Amino acid sequence: MARPKQPLYYADYLRIEQLLDCQHPRSGEDGPPAHDEMLFIVIHQAYELWFKLILHELGSVATLFRDQRIDDYNMGFVVSRLERVNAIQHVLINQLNVLETMTPLDFLDFRDYLVPASGFQSVQFRRIEQTLGLRHDDRTAFSQDAYRTRLRPEHQQQLETGEHSESLFDLVQAWLARTPFLDLEGYSFWDEYRAAVKNMLAYERAIISGHPTLSDDAKADQLEQLASTEKSFAGLFGDSEGAGKGRRLSIRATRAALFIMLYRDYPALQLLHKLLVRLQDTDELFTTWRQRHAIMAHRMIGRKVGTGGSSGHRYLRAAAEKHRVFSELFDLSSYLIPRSALPKLPEQVERRMRFAYEESL
Repeated sequence: MARPKQPLYYADYLRIEQLLDCQHPRSGEDGPPAHDEMLFIVIHQAYELWFKLILHELGSVATLFRDQRIDDYNMGFVVSRLERVNAIQHVLINQLNVLETMTPLDFLDFRDYLVPASGFQSVQFRRIEQTLGLRHDDRTAFSQDAYRTRLRPEHQQQLETGEHSESLFDLVQAWLARTPFLDLEGYSFWDEYRAAVKNMLAYERAIISGHPTLSDDAKADQLEQLASTEKSFAGLFGDSEGAGKGRRLSIRATRAALFIMLYRDYPALQLLHKLLVRLQDTDELFTTWRQRHAIMAHRMIGRKVGTGGSSGHRYLRAAAEKHRVFSELFDLSSYLIPRSALPKLPEQVERRMRFAYEESL
């Protein structure tokens, strides 16, 4: 690496003077300055810096996933960069602790100056949602108009372009669908798994029916719950009416993700399982951040509308639940079975799941 021709100075490299000249409270322009407006500005500017880094990391992950064949060498980078995103998300959540040192009365000292600006207009955060895979039709309605209409034309165009780009969800789904472990050399994981599930459910039914201490009502209740579980599996296997309806993750990708989760202990799948967990972490942490934001908004403005015209904390609370992208990965826990009930992999498949250094393998 070539050294710079001129020695760097800390403040010049980080452009500290420009950075520290970006805080201009509005309250002092038309009246007495509101002390806590500086806190409000710094917190939100810090959020935007973290959003920039999240987009940088997610963009690099998406680039690696665009290859039809992802190099094993790169999978470690994918997982580590998602772990960095997760670490940043913890900071986003913890920053609310600092913001909440401002009381509702402190906020009222300058809140009217913000209208009609709103955090909803954060283009970077909207781009993060798009990059992860949040679709236009899955958004909680901000108003009767499309969410982009609250933005400047150039920002509307950015988001319009983003809506037609491949998301991380799309790329991960395509990668899962290419997983080679499901059908190898005459072995069908799905057939073996289905038989294991059938045996497990039959065993549970026999245990309930023959349990010596359960009353008839208790047995009926537990058998009803078991029937619900059986119905859920029937939907997974495509045996029930409307099976797969409303699902975004393809059946092939679903089976691959389930296989990875079930056989996560094999060396070849440990990093892939970490990837799925990190995606779930990303979803969970943004949900947590939105929920904390909603609670804070309720605490700060009560039932008032937001500065941008939303329903305030009610909109934020609804978005926290609806704006999840990888919820179908969470759903797969419904279909996990005990390790002791897992079908044993054929020798040739098991060998591919292990690290092997001998040439003969």
